[in-house]
Amino acid sequence: MSVRFQRRVANLLCRALQFLLPPHQCDWGLAIRAELEALPDDTQALVFALESFRGLAPRALGLLLMQPFLSLMGAEVRASRASAGAEGGSGGGRGPSPVGVLCAVGAVVMGLVYMTLVGAPVRYLGSNVGALVIGLVLLALVRRIPESVGRGSGALILGLSALLLATSLLGLRVEGASRWVMLGGVVVQPSLVLLPLMLVGFSRTRTPLGTMGIVVAALAMALQPDRAMAAMMATAMATVMATRASRSTSLAFAASLLAFVVTLLRLDTLPATPFVDQVLYSSFAAHALAGLAVVAGLFLLLVPVLLAGACDEHLRPACFAFGAAWLAAILAAAFGNHPTPVVGYGGSAILGYVLSLSLLPRPVRQGTGSTSEAPDKPPASRDLHSKIALA
Repeated sequence: MSVRFQRRVANLLCRALQFLLPPHQCDWGLAIRAELEALPDDTQALVFALESFRGLAPRALGLLLMQPFLSLMGAEVRASRASAGAEGGSGGGRGPSPVGVLCAVGAVVMGLVYMTLVGAPVRYLGSNVGALVIGLVLLALVRRIPESVGRGSGALILGLSALLLATSLLGLRVEGASRWVMLGGVVVQPSLVLLPLMLVGFSRTRTPLGTMGIVVAALAMALQPDRAMAAMMATAMATVMATRASRSTSLAFAASLLAFVVTLLRLDTLPATPFVDQVLYSSFAAHALAGLAVVAGLFLLLVPVLLAGACDEHLRPACFAFGAAWLAAILAAAFGNHPTPVVGYGGSAILGYVLSLSLLPRPVRQGTGSTSEAPDKPPASRDLHSKIALA
């Protein structure tokens, strides 16, 4: 290992540690970096960086994993709202409210109850739980991305649409449909993971690149073909156009509506898959409690939309697009052989739901007294972080 390479690895470890550390521990990262630059010997610097990363990275990752649950416990709600207000107004910050995370967890739990009662394989339950954990980790990572990065959301939507188009051309083909890819031995439906995120993101940006991405995604849904996802697109774009009409939203809606019509004209001969399709009916046939669990889980998916009235008016289209997208997915699962989102077996919908939560605006904090008191209580938040890190 060359001397120069050792120094580069040490700097890379230091930067990774700075990214992982929570805001109230950023001083530690700066101190470690300053100490690293003060070491003249590259080998000694690498050893110091490795020891620092080994000592702090597990705790930082633990805090990152627990971040959604910390919000539920109220540990950082006041601080995050105060920082959001300092950056340009309350209610505009990204990231789900605690209600959104609770709904995701509750819907998955209802799905586990359903699958347990109807005798689904245990690995199905483990797959859904694993998808939820991965989704929460990704959610915590997305929330750490600065708001300024959101300016490139149009390019991101276009890039994700290219992945959907590639899936329609090169993905696994079953009964004439090409909607899936194989990742590490696991079958994933990219449209269920990426499309909800793209639709909510477009409702907040509506840039030319974002519009082009929606058009490409509509083409992909028509080629796959996938009626459920095309219906999700058309419904969400109709909601966006109704709340804020423009040339870009009209073009996006026209493309998504055309894709939906194409999917209706093309044959869809895929049979129903147990524990995935027609869950709303098969659950009641198996056990009344299983059916009630499915209904409760599907209802929880739409609860975050009820917070739309508490958001800034210019951010409400994101909430409406979110609700319209998942309502369309639920209705498609009820009327056809399409995956029942979140409560049925399949991690793609769980990932898609949790990721789409990341772009929902936070509700506006009523009153200013509590917001001004936020900076006065950092010790309690730090104590809670420390306890969870030690655990």
